[in-house]
Amino acid sequence: MVEAEMAAFIERAAAIYPGHSTSLTPAEQRRIYDEYAAAVTPALPDEVATQNAEFRTGAGHSIALRLYRNRATRHEAARGAVLYFHGGGFVLGSLDSHQLVTARLAADTGLDVIAVDYRLAPEHPAPAAHDDCMEVTRAALAGRLPFDLRAGAPLQLAGDSAGATLAASVAMRLRDEAVQGISGLVLVYPMLGTEPQSPARESEAHAPMLTLTDVHAFRDLYWGTHPPYPAWTIPLDATRYDRLPPTLAIGVEHDPLRDDARVFAERISAAGGEAKLLIGAGLVHGCWRAIESSPGVQKLHEEVCRFLSTHATQASPAGR
Repeated sequence: MVEAEMAAFIERAAAIYPGHSTSLTPAEQRRIYDEYAAAVTPALPDEVATQNAEFRTGAGHSIALRLYRNRATRHEAARGAVLYFHGGGFVLGSLDSHQLVTARLAADTGLDVIAVDYRLAPEHPAPAAHDDCMEVTRAALAGRLPFDLRAGAPLQLAGDSAGATLAASVAMRLRDEAVQGISGLVLVYPMLGTEPQSPARESEAHAPMLTLTDVHAFRDLYWGTHPPYPAWTIPLDATRYDRLPPTLAIGVEHDPLRDDARVFAERISAAGGEAKLLIGAGLVHGCWRAIESSPGVQKLHEEVCRFLSTHATQASPAGR
């Protein structure tokens, strides 16, 4: 059963954003999605300051970044950072669309949060978004981002939906290359394969806010309709799950992607790693935007903040 406060949020959201439609062009989808995000995004918290910058990739294109910093912790030497990759099915989303999440994370943890505006599909198909997030992460680990981050401060990766795919993929590839420095990994209602895991794939195929048809449409716009796909971009197609950073995987009850989080966490645990699984009862995909009204979302957010704060001063064992 959908939480009562969540049902009210779904009704409000549906009046603005009727959902993904393959009949619309990507530009039209983005316009409607951005209007929806703006309508449910409150003002920036008073304690959070922002700084915009651009990162130039080795290939020569620019990636917009935005730093969210809690003014109360700006002088703390132990301040860590979180790279945040937004959701939107690899097709939608921007620095602005997910500011509700990134600003609240900075406000409630005291950590620096850096939002990454990676390239979107279908103009830039796979592995473009993955490549962008990988390059930004490498630069962050090397102290080459255009912000005054403390050298050697712990770095964590986080993302929601498609952004969680990016975060997980980057962490796994860095593990494969024995690159150290990622102290935590947070995945919120993640899409971790090209086909959702059962039983949610069947039982939640027509869930509010995201349907199985939507998942397939986004998948095809990013990865295309003809496999094979770039192997490293699909976390649940990996052959090993050991030596990953401590991971928090959060699924939500009414979401065809719910069991992606469960399967990923189970595989990490089976490989001897540290993985915590949370399933948000009564919640739906994209629910983080209802943080001001939903008790379930508030609990979800508190779990994310607790995890990030706990691992903000710990070195990752991955790659050792």
